[in-house]
Amino acid sequence: MKSRRFVLCLTLAVLGLAMAGPAFSAQARPGALAAPAQIASTKSPEPFASIKKVEPFTYCSVAHKGPLTDIGAVIGQFMQAMQAQGLFAGVRGVMVGVYYNSPGEVKPEELSWEIGFIMAPEAAPRAPIEKKEWKYLTVAAAVHAGPYANIGETYRRLGEWVKSQGYKVCGPTLDRYLNNPMQVKPEELRTEIWMPVEK
Repeated sequence: MKSRRFVLCLTLAVLGLAMAGPAFSAQARPGALAAPAQIASTKSPEPFASIKKVEPFTYCSVAHKGPLTDIGAVIGQFMQAMQAQGLFAGVRGVMVGVYYNSPGEVKPEELSWEIGFIMAPEAAPRAPIEKKEWKYLTVAAAVHAGPYANIGETYRRLGEWVKSQGYKVCGPTLDRYLNNPMQVKPEELRTEIWMPVEK
């Protein structure tokens, strides 16, 4: 029981650190709050999605094959391994989830995904943590507002928007968790979705 409490406290502390990490500033996030003067001069709402160029980055993650309901256990495993290996000092950005297929494509037990943190390039993890590079430089991006359980609708809309713009998805989807579910109400949660795209 004590170890579970420790992991939970550690998770919250690291998520707080990650949200303030230097790798991605609030100004660069789609949907970030504008300055009051900008809000006053805006005549139309911000677009649902955009195509943007992003920088490659290093991340460390734990891979998993199975239903998304396993996410709590996977995060617990990941946090314990991060702590045991002394990797938290290398965190340089938000927690991310990378999804290689979707519930609409395969059975729950065949879902392939991973949970991780954006890290300093010199990070040197050991199993079960893997060090990876995000190399998809053109993405369709949208921000999902609200509970994680409703994110499927935002995925659907973004997929349709990508097609309408003459692009196609060419890599795994990445979620960037912009705030902490332990610190805000479910309706205040913000998740930035990246879909790698090409013409």
